[in-house]
Amino acid sequence: MIELKTAGEIDAMAVTGKVVAQMLHTLTAEAVPGVDLMTLESAARDLLADAGGRSCYWDYAPSFGRGPFRNVICLSPNDAVLHGRPRHQVLGDGDVLSLDLAISVDGWVADSAVTVVVGDPADPADVALVDSTRRALDAGIAAAVPGNRLGDVSAAIGAVADAGGYRVNTDFGGHGLGRTMHEDPHVSNRGRPGKGLRLRPGMTLALEPWWSRGAPDLVVDEDGWTLRAADGSRTAHSEHTIAVTDDGPRVLTARPRDGGQAA
Repeated sequence: MIELKTAGEIDAMAVTGKVVAQMLHTLTAEAVPGVDLMTLESAARDLLADAGGRSCYWDYAPSFGRGPFRNVICLSPNDAVLHGRPRHQVLGDGDVLSLDLAISVDGWVADSAVTVVVGDPADPADVALVDSTRRALDAGIAAAVPGNRLGDVSAAIGAVADAGGYRVNTDFGGHGLGRTMHEDPHVSNRGRPGKGLRLRPGMTLALEPWWSRGAPDLVVDEDGWTLRAADGSRTAHSEHTIAVTDDGPRVLTARPRDGGQAA
């Protein structure tokens, strides 16, 4: 069942979205060569405690993970793309790191992810990969207007992947959210225009384009959580929480450098 949010409830989610945005802004600045991933996990815990928020990942135990997940942020370096469980790993020049954060403040959830290339020099192919997921996210957001269908959003995301020559895995994608981290509907990163659920004001969605430079197949790391590109290729992941409104899509997790409408 899809729960349509009131304007006041969307404003409440935007409060959480601002916390998520600021945390990711701070943590990406700290993701530099020589930093251990567990240092970023520790910093995320401190920031979350200061904000009075609650991690949606802590004690998360879905059927696909070897739970419970006992971290507050997903950190996915290089060939890891989703559900990256923080571990002791020191970042080096040229590493690609995705940071994915979902938290709750006063009972309302926001979810966002960003991928950065660490230090220097950056492989142009990695930069292009990261940029493609950001542009796909922008395209998906632009399509999230009342009257469009879910397939329009998915098709907009997939078209950017196709243009860049990236292959899309449809096993994991975006989702609804609100009072909990995962709600209906599922939002695939590939779809057909004009098909699927009609978008209505009050729908809140997490859109999250992700793909790799190689094959779309994934394998599960020995930690039971981290999903990696089966061929070891670099990956990228971008995500925002948005609300469908009569005035167009509202980005609830916009970071200072993102431009567009801030939460």
